Amino acid sequence: MNIAKGGMSWITISYLVTFLFIVISFRVSGLIRYIGIVVSALLLIISFTLVIFFRDPKRKTGQGVVAVADGIIREITDEIDTDVGKCTKISTFMNIHNVHVNRMPLDGKILDIIHYNGGHLPAFKKESERNERVVLLLKTEIGTVKIIQIAGTLARRIVPYVKKGDTVKKGEKIGLIRLGSRVDIYLPAKKIQTITVNVKDKIKAGEDTIAKIND
Repeated sequence: MNIAKGGMSWITISYLVTFLFIVISFRVSGLIRYIGIVVSALLLIISFTLVIFFRDPKRKTGQGVVAVADGIIREITDEIDTDVGKCTKISTFMNIHNVHVNRMPLDGKILDIIHYNGGHLPAFKKESERNERVVLLLKTEIGTVKIIQIAGTLARRIVPYVKKGDTVKKGEKIGLIRLGSRVDIYLPAKKIQTITVNVKDKIKAGEDTIAKIND
């Protein structure tokens, strides 16, 4: 199983702490040993869960505009954005059991990448727009596309894989949101033929088509 870049350190530390508690448990006796065994078992479960959280499966790149994140479509709205203009925003909510690696929706160049500090409210709340987030502006065949990776209650760190000036292929990895959260993508309305997803649809990053492009 492939592990996402930025996740291995968490897994390693978790297993080391688990191993330490197991060793301590065998060196003591009585109630302390019992407590040590219980704690070790809980830590082992957490360590295994982290492996699942940070898995990074291979994906076959889909057609058109592909999903940036794994998760459930929470919102599809028409917007007027300062960077994109008249556009459609598609918001994907990532649960902790989803793959946390985000992927490029189209071939393009990273025009800018900006990190904003903020809070850690639940990502499904309107106020989460003031959360810690990373904004990526992309130059693509359909014009400027914006992606916003938003941290949540558990997601305390967004790990970019790209930098300003990089040219990235559709479906390639652009970053990781640890332990799930939300990703919004803004697509220029005049260049989009059809939005191919609906609210509550489950999608996979890089693989599922979320929009068809005008010819």
